[in-house]
Amino acid sequence: MATESPDLRECGLERLRRGEEGSVDGHRVVGGSRGSRTLLETERAAVDAVLESMGPKDSVVVLAADQSTVLVGPALTHLRFTEVVGAFVATGLLMLLLGASGWVRRAMLALPMPIVMGMVAAVFLRFGVDLVRAVHHDVPIAVPMVLAFVLLHVWPAAGRRMPPMIGTLLVGVIAVAAAGRFDATGHGGAVFAHPVLQAPEWSWQAMVELVVPLAITVLVVQNGQGVAVLKAAGHDAPVNAVTMGCGLWSMLTACVGTVCTCLTGPTNAILSSSGERHRHYTGALLVGALAVVFGLMSPLFTRAMLAAPPAFIATLAGLAMLRVLQGAFTTAFGGRFSLGALVTFVVTVADIALLNIGAAFWGLIAGFAVSWLLERGDFARADGT
Repeated sequence: MATESPDLRECGLERLRRGEEGSVDGHRVVGGSRGSRTLLETERAAVDAVLESMGPKDSVVVLAADQSTVLVGPALTHLRFTEVVGAFVATGLLMLLLGASGWVRRAMLALPMPIVMGMVAAVFLRFGVDLVRAVHHDVPIAVPMVLAFVLLHVWPAAGRRMPPMIGTLLVGVIAVAAAGRFDATGHGGAVFAHPVLQAPEWSWQAMVELVVPLAITVLVVQNGQGVAVLKAAGHDAPVNAVTMGCGLWSMLTACVGTVCTCLTGPTNAILSSSGERHRHYTGALLVGALAVVFGLMSPLFTRAMLAAPPAFIATLAGLAMLRVLQGAFTTAFGGRFSLGALVTFVVTVADIALLNIGAAFWGLIAGFAVSWLLERGDFARADGT
């Protein structure tokens, strides 16, 4: 998420607004159905959340890989969307084969956790930065939410009766309503989603340009985040099974124009940031159930998100990620491999893509190389333990 281009993000929102105003089919975004994308993505998220939460009660949530949309946007300037869909299918097949080979788990085990968490800290940093900006730019909305969050934490009796994030959400809704900041004009339209099927078209140009960058983005950057935050919380995510699941569902949902599936970093981080570890799976089940509801009614919820002040979303997300960000920094810089973690963090924050692959991947490569050259003793101690 840290590598998302502001221009592309604004372009996407503008497409949504134009679609709802009627100059573009109200149920379509770039190359596919807005409703169908959300519906199928969240339906498979619900299924994967239920399956992966059973057994030893290790909880994971699998959703769509949002960073993949940054790769797809520029490609659509010279590729047909059906060719991009074909690349989605090929990427899913590649992930399925890599998961079945067992290579992905071995590769992740070879990366020191502090270096991975340096990347996670860099990716999640924008949530904290956006929170500060929201407080600065929109005091009437952001400040009451922050005060509610702090109060429910420092007053334990109230916090037990009202979870801090739920209280923060309710205060934010009240602040938005009191300020008259909910802009519902021009946002009429459908309530329920209507999937639109897309037939893949095979193109060597699309395969060369998209398949490897998409696979690296999902397996290394986004699944790496998810595995790292779950491991930090005491969960042993089944890396190879998750990889195979991401590949299989990416192939199936490509038929409705959906980007590849990933093991979500922020969602799993929030789910595992509090409460008893053996009960985290119940949160994954609830997220899956809510995802189905949100998917079925995605046009309605999309309009609601667009109508709400940006500070409301930024404050809510920033407060939810504060403890997660703290944990990422603590793990990255609290012991061994701290120099490699720092290099990973700096390269990722720099947000410079090479060869159509985002900065988070190159941050991991640079951090590992620096640690291998300058922190050999840390590798020796890690092997000894």
